[in-house]
Amino acid sequence: MKRILLLATLLSSFVIPHSSFSAQPNVLFIISDDLNNYLGCYGDPRAKTPNIDKLAARGVRFERSYCTFPLCGPSRNSMLCGLYPNSTGILSNAQIFRQTIPSHISMSQAFRQAGYFAARIGKLYHYNVPKSIGTNGHDDPGSWELELNPAGVDRMEEEPKIFTLTPGQFGGTLSWYASPKDDGEHTDGLMARDAEWVLERCAKQKDRPFFLAVGFFRPHTPYVAPKVPYFGWYPEAEMPVHPTVDKNPPEVPAAALGSHKNEQDKLTDELRRQCVQAYYASISFMDAQVGRVVDSLDKNGLADNTIIVFTSDHGYHMGEHGLWQKMSLFEGSARVPMLIVAPGTKGKGTVVNTPVSHLDLYPTLTELAGIKAPANLQGQSLVPMLNDPNAVGRGWALTQVSRGGGKNRATVSRDKTSDGKRIFGYSLRTLRWRYTEWDEGNAGTELYDHDNDPSELVNLAAKPEHAKTVAELSAQVRAAAKATFPADGKTPELKEGPLWAPTLVDP
Repeated sequence: MKRILLLATLLSSFVIPHSSFSAQPNVLFIISDDLNNYLGCYGDPRAKTPNIDKLAARGVRFERSYCTFPLCGPSRNSMLCGLYPNSTGILSNAQIFRQTIPSHISMSQAFRQAGYFAARIGKLYHYNVPKSIGTNGHDDPGSWELELNPAGVDRMEEEPKIFTLTPGQFGGTLSWYASPKDDGEHTDGLMARDAEWVLERCAKQKDRPFFLAVGFFRPHTPYVAPKVPYFGWYPEAEMPVHPTVDKNPPEVPAAALGSHKNEQDKLTDELRRQCVQAYYASISFMDAQVGRVVDSLDKNGLADNTIIVFTSDHGYHMGEHGLWQKMSLFEGSARVPMLIVAPGTKGKGTVVNTPVSHLDLYPTLTELAGIKAPANLQGQSLVPMLNDPNAVGRGWALTQVSRGGGKNRATVSRDKTSDGKRIFGYSLRTLRWRYTEWDEGNAGTELYDHDNDPSELVNLAAKPEHAKTVAELSAQVRAAAKATFPADGKTPELKEGPLWAPTLVDP
């Protein structure tokens, strides 16, 4: 009760003046954390995600959507700034773009400057999960007018009970727990309740549009969700087990498998099944909270004039290729779900197959709202695809990652420490192909034919019959990688200075 009264007081303190923006659409921006495409609307046979599936049915589902960098900090800064990581200068966690490109206008800041009420609940920029839950994390205060940071039992009470592969660590290692507590006591449940309050307030003053961002923490490790009903939906014995990392064929470059962590060698088949079960349960729990927020939008009469976005910061491995978590350039790690519901466009229940990027969200939302965006954005507008699912646009998406060179970057070798040299991998996804170069090919190349090998199990890069395709895609990926830098061709340098939140231990 005290929490509700406090929230009501906070909201009542924000005076929302009359303005001339009442005809502009609202934005409800929902992002999940470490979510891959284990969703019913993306064809996963096990996933029980009815609320996200309903959201896909009322808008446009992007079948091939990709992050720019499969790590939380670089990905989120890139998406929310509309720039590749080489232009934001954010190439690891625990950094904020104000230290590299301080004058850049973030996505929600552009809406705020146009008169929108901009509010954030939970995780939009980087957080150290679970240690930063309940704080602002590495957030950008200039992007928001209101910031809410609830913390539930998963953060405040249950950490000592969580199983983890590495004692004392939870966020950067595989860890999970089936909680006896109900949805509403968990952080994501509290966030859904906060979103309901904010939407109720916005509904009372419709003369000012809003940009509400809701950043759910699940299914990020530790995979904590109520045992009932979510764990029961996924019987442990039915969870898949994939071959271990050493079973990859020799033509797969070591750099491609560099995100493997030695601690994952502790996994038995029983632990693998328990881990996958907990990940699925966390997804279904998060899905239920998405349903609460969207239902509140509908109940408050806001849906007809509100754009809804649902996505994740990057993909995630659950044993595919013997890999777990993120930081690879395989499909499972680079691909993200992306749904857009945009009133006034023709797309309803349609599917766009052409590859798109997180970068495309910023110019898309500003075009739909009719507000000014920075001239240096590097994405494309998806509005043509919202009206015609056959529109092609750019026709490809680029994802990069680094190996070696310090904290939060995986080593190049599967089982040895990097010599300190930092290399980059760039992966180009077209409608048919995934082509990847590590250190401009010096550390290996990969070519996968998604028409015949959607699991990316056969590397065709060295096959003579594919030499022409490799040459064409090599030229394309190098040109695309070059274009990820700002006009001077240099990645912005990180400026030394205090962060707005403490740097904590779990990535």
